[in-house]
Amino acid sequence: MYDWLLFLHVLSAFALVATVVIFSAFALDMATDSRLLAVGNALWNVGGFGTLVLGIWLALYVDGYEIWDGWIVTAIVLFAIATELGRRAQLGYTPAAGGSEAGAAITGAPPAALMHWLRSLVVLALLVVMIYKPGA
Repeated sequence: MYDWLLFLHVLSAFALVATVVIFSAFALDMATDSRLLAVGNALWNVGGFGTLVLGIWLALYVDGYEIWDGWIVTAIVLFAIATELGRRAQLGYTPAAGGSEAGAAITGAPPAALMHWLRSLVVLALLVVMIYKPGA
């Protein structure tokens, strides 16, 4: 069971990183399709749910970890910060004038790119915490 939980937890983390890659394309003005933005948002939602639920399940399942371990609490806080930064970035990317249908061009305000790059740094910090487990 541990192997499956870990596999699905890491797979969920890949979905989170895929969201960062997709939003990077928007931040660099290399993508403008609203459908791609929708995919990025869906990946964050699915990956976030899987990462949190499976991560907490793993912390409860493994004898050496407790949910209140510093690195686990840090990871949860970093995830919450990344989610809020992503929400703010998402609000900054809106359909271009007259384009509300699927596939419409997306334009981004500079604050949206800043929020995305900040989220990217927080996700990187989250990955570092998850890999090295400081204090464990």
